[in-house]
Order: sequence, then C-alpha cells, then structure tokens
Amino acid sequence: MPSSYDIDPELAPLAPRMRPLDYADPVAAREVMRRVMDAQPHYEHLDRVHVEDHTLPVPAGPDLTVRVYAPALPAEGPRPALLFPHWGGFVTGDLDTPRAFAARIADQVGAVVVSPDYRLAPEHPFPAGLDDCWSALEWIASHATGLGVDPDRIGVGGFSAGGALAAATALRARDLGGPRIRFQYLLFPQLDDRLETVSAREFTDTPVLDRASLALCWKHYAGSGPVPALAAPARAEDLTGLPPAFVGICAYDPLRDEGLLFAHRLIQAGVRTELVHYPGTFHASVGIGNAAVSRRMVRDQIEALRRGLIAE
Repeated sequence: MPSSYDIDPELAPLAPRMRPLDYADPVAAREVMRRVMDAQPHYEHLDRVHVEDHTLPVPAGPDLTVRVYAPALPAEGPRPALLFPHWGGFVTGDLDTPRAFAARIADQVGAVVVSPDYRLAPEHPFPAGLDDCWSALEWIASHATGLGVDPDRIGVGGFSAGGALAAATALRARDLGGPRIRFQYLLFPQLDDRLETVSAREFTDTPVLDRASLALCWKHYAGSGPVPALAAPARAEDLTGLPPAFVGICAYDPLRDEGLLFAHRLIQAGVRTELVHYPGTFHASVGIGNAAVSRRMVRDQIEALRRGLIAE
C-alpha cells in the first residue's frame, strides 16, 4: 500500500492480498466472490436462528427467492424486520453471501432478516435488482402476521451495493407512499455513479475496491444513458421525509465521500442521521479478520439496528 494510506495496523498485513474483483468478467468475478464468502466462518450461534427460503412472484420478472432469518426463540410479540440485500457491486453475490451477518442480526437484534436473491447486472441491469428488493419489501409488509413481524418496525439496510439498494428502496417507499420504512442502515453505501468525489477520483489502488472496479460496477448496472436517482441515490434532489439513518464510511474507500455527502444531505433535510467514519479502514473492512476496528463496526451495526428498529 502507498505510504499515504494509514491503514489500521491490524488490517495492514491483510491489505496487499485484498485485490478488487475483476468486474470486466462478471462470471469469473462471481466465482471469486463465491469462494471468498465460502471461506468465511459461519455465525457462531447459528443454532439460535431459524433459516428458511421462500419463493414469491415478481411483476414482469421471474419468481424471486428470499432467505428469511428469524430468531429461534419464541417472541412475546411481533418482531422488527430488516430487508437486507447482499453486497457485490450489483454484479456478484447470491443468497449465501450475507449469511453470517444476517444470522447475527437476527440473533442479536431479535429481528426477522429477509435477504433477496435479486437479479444481477449486466444480464439484468437497473431496475431489475431494485424491483426485486421492492417485491421483497412488499412481501414482508403483506405477510407481516405470518412472519411474526410488526409492520411499523420494518427497516432496510446493506453494505456497498446492498446499501445502495436499501437507500433506493427507502426513496421508492417514500415516493409511492409505502410500505412504511422505520430505519435505514447504510454501511459504505455505493450511491453515486458520477465518481466525481475526492475519494472516487483519488483511490485508484485501494484494497477490495478501487476507482476502476467501481466504474465497471456502475457501467454494468446503470448503463450509459441518463442515470435516475433510484439507480444512484446520491442523485436524488430531495431527501426530506426519508426514514432515520445510520451511515458508516471507511477511510480508504472510493465510496467514502459519497456516503459522507449523502449523510450530510440527510441531516440538512431534517432526517435523523448518525454518521460514523472508521479511520484506518478500507472497503468491506467490517468482514475482515478479527481487527478491533472490524469488531467495532459489527457492534455499531447491531446497536444502530436495535436503536432504529426497537427503541421507542
């Protein structure tokens, strides 16, 4: 890593091996992502979580599979729910990608977590992935009783491209008048296709994600024509009326500044927003090793979701 990157000492030994995926070959990138995620440990208390797949119809599209993670212990009343699209630059990832994080949220937050196996670009560019997430949100709301979910405590959240889909789902819900979203959790969200921020311009050799790989993600997902706000939420002109938010950003991530700017705009729009910057980190540091800062990111996630979905 260049000396200008003051990577956290516990993450620094791992950084040289964390090369960005080659999104020029989506099929190969998906296989690399699958191998990386298969090598990740399962959540250590998976026995406390009930996991079940459901298939639901999608208007003008193939049936959608969603994976539901629910606390195994009975609840005294309806639980909160979280729509949790996986990460992967809109191009990679599948139902298994978020399994450890989804199970942890279900267990430690006490929420029903729904992760959709949304369609991937470039075979299925915008709005296919968002449409699938929207169908999953509508399914949660319409099946709240059967899922044991409180329809007034539904949140959206995600990492990277999952954060973009979560933010876009919140925008669509606001504009269409529902289902009501109580909270949005966005960790290093991928929000702006324009790549004009300082971090997007300057971070050309950062671990996990750099400018070139980010540009390819957007090319596959949004194409070359005009890009609407529901594809790139940073383009939304009006952020008023959106649900309260937690936004987390990593220091050496091309996505850093768009997350920072989006959080500031939420605050300026009167949206209750918490913004956390993690020094010394790079993209996806939340899932890397046992570094103290990575553990803090996980703790922050659980605490933010508890506050956002459970606290009165």
